[in-house]
Amino acid sequence: MTNKKIYTLDELIPKLDDLKKQGQTIVLTNGCFDLIHLGHIRYLREAKAQGNILVVAINSDQSVYQLKGPGRPLIDEKQRAQIISSFEFVDFVTIFDDLTVENILRQLKPHIHAKGSDYTKETVPEKETAKAIKAQIAITGGPKVRSTSEIIDEIRQRFKDQANDKDKNNNQASKK
Repeated sequence: MTNKKIYTLDELIPKLDDLKKQGQTIVLTNGCFDLIHLGHIRYLREAKAQGNILVVAINSDQSVYQLKGPGRPLIDEKQRAQIISSFEFVDFVTIFDDLTVENILRQLKPHIHAKGSDYTKETVPEKETAKAIKAQIAITGGPKVRSTSEIIDEIRQRFKDQANDKDKNNNQASKK
């Protein structure tokens, strides 16, 4: 890929191996990041604070569709990767097709696997994989305010309400 922070998994493995040899602590986190909101920024910034190098694995369009359903993602994977890579606290971005990040954990072997506050250390889906590779689990980002799905639902409802109000006004105007 052309962005200096966005790499395929195969490109990323040797880069991280070199950084580990230099004593850098690698943090891996992941998500769909379909509509970036304050919760994402808090989560990623706090994940970065857990180590020296932050790697963000972004779900591909295919995996977002499988996880979230029809109509998702709203923003394609290349744009989402560009957006996430624009944050100064993000060092590397990769895109993955799987439904969980377990395969990437196994291949990258980060020191820390960071998840958002909608998880606990006990509910992290990849906790056994993290344990097997001796990665610590960190829960970051503080209390969750709203999810992307909740924001999308609110937008849909607002537009639906506006359309209904417009229809009512048009019907009233035509009766006059």
